[in-house]
Amino acid sequence: MTHPVDVHVGKRIRHRRWLVGMTQQQLAEHVGIKFQQIQKYETGANRVSASRLWDIADALEVPVSFFFEGIESEQQSGDAEAAPASPAMPADILGDKEALDLVRSYYAIPENQRRRLFELARVLSDVA
Repeated sequence: MTHPVDVHVGKRIRHRRWLVGMTQQQLAEHVGIKFQQIQKYETGANRVSASRLWDIADALEVPVSFFFEGIESEQQSGDAEAAPASPAMPADILGDKEALDLVRSYYAIPENQRRRLFELARVLSDVA
């Protein structure tokens, strides 16, 4: 049976990989393993050793601590996927590929335009 920490770390690997637009194959090549191993890490089926997590963090340009962010709140509230935050938003927002694509596109917009888009989205969400 998979451990909740391994599942959380795996999800964070997948989310970051998606955000930077990297395939499992590209990440595996950077780390020096087969892409099937990345698949196992991302599902939590296999645990990631400390040295491998270090290499993955380097490849994805984040500190190792990134993979553990949010784990406290997830454990306190139980399974994060069990209770959605709101009817319109999935419980695991970073597990939603469409949401990740939106975030990736958002950060590709120049900062001044991004700020204006953000303000527009806030106004529209307040109206809805």
